[in-house]
Amino acid sequence: MKAKRILISLGGNALGTDPAPLVETAKVIAQPLATLVAKGYEIVLCHGNGPQVGMIKTGLDGGRMPAGQEPFPLADCVAMSQSYMGYHIQNQLENALRELGRDVSVTTVVSRCLVDPEDPGFKHPTKPIGSFLSKEEGESLAALGKTVIEDSGRGYREVVASPIPLSIVEEQAILALVDAGELVIAGGGGGIPVVRHGNTIEPIDAVIDKDWVSVLLAAAVHADALVILTGVEKVAVGFNTPNQKWLDEISAKEAEDYIAQGEFPPGSMLPKVQAALKFVNSGDGRKTLITSLDRLVEGLAGETGTWITA
Repeated sequence: MKAKRILISLGGNALGTDPAPLVETAKVIAQPLATLVAKGYEIVLCHGNGPQVGMIKTGLDGGRMPAGQEPFPLADCVAMSQSYMGYHIQNQLENALRELGRDVSVTTVVSRCLVDPEDPGFKHPTKPIGSFLSKEEGESLAALGKTVIEDSGRGYREVVASPIPLSIVEEQAILALVDAGELVIAGGGGGIPVVRHGNTIEPIDAVIDKDWVSVLLAAAVHADALVILTGVEKVAVGFNTPNQKWLDEISAKEAEDYIAQGEFPPGSMLPKVQAALKFVNSGDGRKTLITSLDRLVEGLAGETGTWITA
């Protein structure tokens, strides 16, 4: 029987920032993933990097602003987060796989994502990045052409665009690795945002939502299913009300109706359901599971989680 190929989208908040917590968290993540490989699944992993890229940028910018120097490029920080997080996850996945007697190689692909330089997100940056700044530091950053906002009385922060990704530059290389039997980690942190000018590719300051990149990646590797991991076991409507209802399986039409009714909070479940819908609608027979990491194996077995189907 042909192995089922799944793309697993893991949030960056589920991982630690400093090396020791990240290693420990990666060990926890590796166990259910290794179990799925042992059950015959082919896995491609995409992860977020929100806390980690902020830590990297804050560390690299430290001491630069008072001297009036240019802040460290955000695209470079995303690239660093991909390799920093990827190699820790690689190590722990290979360790867990060997414990189960599986000799599977794990590879991290430093991935670039093409975005449209005219994306509306560039006109209205909203995504906070890096550390809190004093008023003077904020003014110095703004003088360099960056967008800076006052954040709820806690200080000033740079905000950047979050454009919709168009394609993954390395998608053919990723597909070749997956077809060759590699367990691939790609699209980390939503990918390094780049734009194309004629025959050249250039980085651009932005951050990309990893769930949207997961959809592109899942389609590129011909995944049978997209799995979006979150902090709850199932998706609910009427959340935190007397009418709360956990959802086991819904159609794409039902998901669209729930979105229209405002059932999913914009800052949490809404983008996950929208990403799930985009993958389901991208090809015949595609479906998405939304569940928690600790219920991943049971979710794929149909015992829990919320499935969104055509």
